[in-house]
Amino acid sequence: MHSSEVSSFVSRARATINELANLPVPTIAAIDGTALGGGLELALACDIRVAASSAKMGLVETKLAIIPGAGGTQRLPRTIGVSLAKELIFSARIVDGEEAKSIGLISHVVEQNEAGDAAYRRALALAREFLPQGPVAMRVAKLAINQGMEVDLVTGLAIEEACYAQTIPTKDRIEGLLAFKEKRPPRYKGE
Repeated sequence: MHSSEVSSFVSRARATINELANLPVPTIAAIDGTALGGGLELALACDIRVAASSAKMGLVETKLAIIPGAGGTQRLPRTIGVSLAKELIFSARIVDGEEAKSIGLISHVVEQNEAGDAAYRRALALAREFLPQGPVAMRVAKLAINQGMEVDLVTGLAIEEACYAQTIPTKDRIEGLLAFKEKRPPRYKGE
């Protein structure tokens, strides 16, 4: 890529990854192989990351005399802490699934299976856990968490209050309370 093309390419990549991060539904990255550079930046934009123990992850851009440019310098420190993020970026270190789990980069680590899709299968199982929940509640919970993490606690609590208020007039809230009372699974419609 010619140097005149790089900025616009990275800008488009960053915008696309930001769109993923801002989706109003839970997102899960399943890392069954390699997620280096932009691949890890994409995974970091997801709400949850699952990886096979044999997976390889890292922000390796400094080996190429560049830096992560699609959110890695911002999302990695928010995920694993500033000092450790600096260490990984400065060294361009690649970690496997076990180390990624131990440093908090991923939520779940699984042994790879013969099909090579163990992380994908674990991600699907997680998604199935999320599926029965109220869609409006899921959307505003994600919004409250994402916005609240960027501000002080008092402001975060105000954001939570505003998000909670969005659930009060919903038909789903009434359905959830009725289902609880009737001891049956709720039938949410996202309303």
